[in-house]
This record gives sequence, structure tokens and C-alpha cells, in this order.
Amino acid sequence: MGFPENMVAKALKENPEGNVDLILEYLLASTAPGISSQEQQNDDSGSLSSDSEGSLYEEFTDIESSESETSLDYVSEDIKKLKPLVEMGYSMDEASTAHERCGPDATLEELADFICAAQLAKEQDVLLGPLPEMKPRSLADLKKRKLSASGACGRKVQRRSQKDPLTEEEENIRLPNPMIGFGVPNESHSIVHRRLPEVAAGPPYFYFENVALAPKGVWDTISRFLYEIEPEFVDSKYFCAAARKRGYVHNLPINNRFPLLPLPPQTIHEALPLTKRWWPSWDTRTKFNCLMTSFGSAKLTERIWKALEPYSGGVPPLSVQKYVIEECRKWNLVWVGRNKVAPLEPDEVEMLLGFPRNHTRGGGINRTDRYKSLGNSFQVDTVAYHLSVLKELYPKGMNVLSLFSGIGGAEVALHRLGIRLNNVVSIEISEVNRNIMRSWWEQTNQKGTLVDIEDVQEVDEARLGQLMDAFGGFDLVIGGSPCNNLTGNNRYTRDGLEGKESSLFFEYFRILESVMSRCRC
Repeated sequence: MGFPENMVAKALKENPEGNVDLILEYLLASTAPGISSQEQQNDDSGSLSSDSEGSLYEEFTDIESSESETSLDYVSEDIKKLKPLVEMGYSMDEASTAHERCGPDATLEELADFICAAQLAKEQDVLLGPLPEMKPRSLADLKKRKLSASGACGRKVQRRSQKDPLTEEEENIRLPNPMIGFGVPNESHSIVHRRLPEVAAGPPYFYFENVALAPKGVWDTISRFLYEIEPEFVDSKYFCAAARKRGYVHNLPINNRFPLLPLPPQTIHEALPLTKRWWPSWDTRTKFNCLMTSFGSAKLTERIWKALEPYSGGVPPLSVQKYVIEECRKWNLVWVGRNKVAPLEPDEVEMLLGFPRNHTRGGGINRTDRYKSLGNSFQVDTVAYHLSVLKELYPKGMNVLSLFSGIGGAEVALHRLGIRLNNVVSIEISEVNRNIMRSWWEQTNQKGTLVDIEDVQEVDEARLGQLMDAFGGFDLVIGGSPCNNLTGNNRYTRDGLEGKESSLFFEYFRILESVMSRCRC
């Protein structure tokens, strides 16, 4: 990777446990502009985040300088476009993937944003936490059970394709650019009609969200299981001051959507006006990157301060600017003083995600848990825009089955739309998240009934039948979450839909299939 041998030896000495991520972080930090090796030796933080499970940095392709300067000049035009990304420090694999997924017309900034988002996506952990006793269902096992239930009335449900998971060459679904789905507020381009398979027509309606930057073939498989409906890919930067690239498979109507009012702040300075005073002209960010489950450490912000302090009287060199901007983009750092940056506070993240102030505060919930719960939640304004079509359809309120609902992003979105929550069954394994949801339910004086269930495996056919008989069925089945097994840049536990956490998608499918069958009998 080009690091000096003596520096690698020091990194190994500082990290005797041999953690590759921490060693790489040490080496990268050691080469940061304005930081002496002695200062770095005194930095014993080890990691950039208090709760990060892995470094954002991935293994880089070893490209010799002679190759990057010479051979790239004699290859195809597509490869030539990757050269600036390689020179910026990204690997050839990352640059090639970004170019392929974003398309040939993507700008350099868009390609860099894609790579950065993919790196950040690795930090996203599954919304409902670990399931140590849950055995992941294999794709083959789920396919055997797929659509097997015909319902009490004996009506057969149309079967979908039974072919094996798609290989990279067979993938059909591509990420669009721009990522605006069927349309977003204040954009002229929109689609108001689409054709759904007859078997998928609502009600009941369903809505499933997951990270857009998933391995190849994953979204094709999700779509195939969910009635061959293609995902609607949307980046929340069109709704708020932070990017959040997600895909949504749903059978909701798409005409007559409307946004939540008042519209949320659209830029960083609109959202956090006090930071504008200290914001340097060379930091041209107007939007945050995806809000993560972790945050930049005090040691990181100290290193940035030390890198900038020698140039307090003027503009720092481009090398220093590049280092600072990269760290600020990765960790969504904001300027809070002269040469001083800081991570977003939990209440600021709440605001950016559309939650009410102090939604995750209190009840013995610590700061780290707040970041984790928020980082794995819906972006409320985006989801509410999609769900807004239900307000006219259900003037007397709705019954909602919320799977892996986390801190209640779906429920908050429906409430803010003015849709009454008659009955909500919330399945969420995290006690922290269940407490947050229960607290919000009580504080907003909901008149309906909230039933929370800890483990999705408790919801078998009998239990689901009891719930549906008690409430008269469900109008909406909503769920999904960012999942570590699905993030496109996660090379450590990138298990796709057969990973421990991502296999919960099949639980969503299992329950949805049962609800659809029962409601149509």
C-alpha cells in the first residue's frame, strides 16, 4: 500500500492485537498533513468512533505510480475517467464500481459521493440488533415455502419466478441517476402511473425499505420475492440537508403525493445557522453525507485542529484542505469555532431525520445508543412523502403492522401526516428502541392500541391470525432497515440476503404473504 516499513512497524507495535482496520487507521492518521510522528505516537485512541465495528477504509488496490501515470493513458475512455478518482486516493475497484453503477454521464463529484456513501454504508448496522438465537433461513428454503399458502378459502396466489439468485452478469435493476424515484418535491420530472401485478394490488398496502448500495443481485432478488415490483430508489438529500440513499419496494399509489409541512431545512446552513460564522470558504459542502450509527472521535477533531492551526492567519495549503474535507465528509463534522470541528449532536441528527426534538432522549438511553438508533432509522420526510397518498384513503385511521420498526419512523411519518393510528403492532428486538417508541406513543397521546412484540419468530400463523381477528386485519405492512450484510462496500460480512441480519427480509416476506392471503380470502 506504499507505507514506509518503519511506520508499519510502529503501527504494529501500537496495535499488538493485529486489528487490520486499526493499523490502517493509525497509518493514515500518521500521514495526515500537519501532524508529527511524535504526536501520532501519543494518540492512543485506536479508532475514530466510539461504537464503530470497523474502519471506513477498505483494502486499496496496489497501483504502482508508473502504472497509474502511464498505462492508464493507453486504455479505454472509461478507464481514463477513473484516473482522477485513483489520484484522489480511491482504489481502482471503488472507482470502477462507482462508474458502472452511476453511469457514463456521472460527474466526478457524483462518483466521489457514491464511493464515500458506499464507505459510510459499511458503518450501518441492522436496525434491530443481533439475533444470536435466530438461524438465518437459506434462500433455497424460502423459495420452497414461497407462496405455498393459498389461504383459508383455497384461492391460489400467482407464483413468481423460482430461479436462483442472480449473478452479477444477470442483474437487471440499476441505481438511477439522479435518485429521485417516481418524483420528489420541487422537481419537474415525475411519474404518476405504473402498472402493478394483479396479485400485488392493494389493499392491504406494503412498504419495504433497505439500503440502495447493496451487492449486485440483491435488489433483483428482493423485487422477485415482492411480486416482481421494481424498487423506487430515492436519495433523501431531495427532502432534507442529508443524503440517505435507499430503495423502496411498495404497492402504494404514486399520484397525488404531497410533502410534510413545514418543509425541513434543505442545506447545512439552513439547518445549523450558527455554524455559518465559522465555516471556511474552501469547505463547499451544502449537504451532509448519510447519517451514520457512529460519530467522529475527540482525537480525530483534535488532529484536524492541529493540522489547521499553523495556518490560522490564512488559507491552508490544498493538501491540508483535502485531508480536512475528506474527514469532515466521512464523519459529517461541522465547524463550531476557529479551526474547530465537531460531530453532529443527537438532537441535530433527530432534526435532520425528521423526528421531533428529544425523540431519543431520556429513559436511561446513552449517547451512543441514540446515534445507533437514529442511524438505523427511516428519514421521516422521505417516507411520509410516499405514505401521504394514504391520508385520503383512510380518513378514519389505519391498522399498521410495523416490522423491525426501530424508533418508530413509520409511525411518526403517519402521525405527522395526520393519519390516525387505530392499532399498531410493532415488532422490534431492541429494548432501547421499544422504549423510545413507547415513550413517543404516550407523549403524543395516541388514542389507538400499541402492541409491541420483541421477536419476529413469535409471530407464527396462529399469532398473526389472532392479531388480525382482533383488529380486523392490517391496512399497511411496513418494514425494512439498513443492513450490514447488504452494504455494497462491506467486504467482511457481505453475505447478501443470506446473512444473519439480512435474512430478516425473508421474515418480512413470510408475514406479508400471510397477511395478503388472509385479507383476500
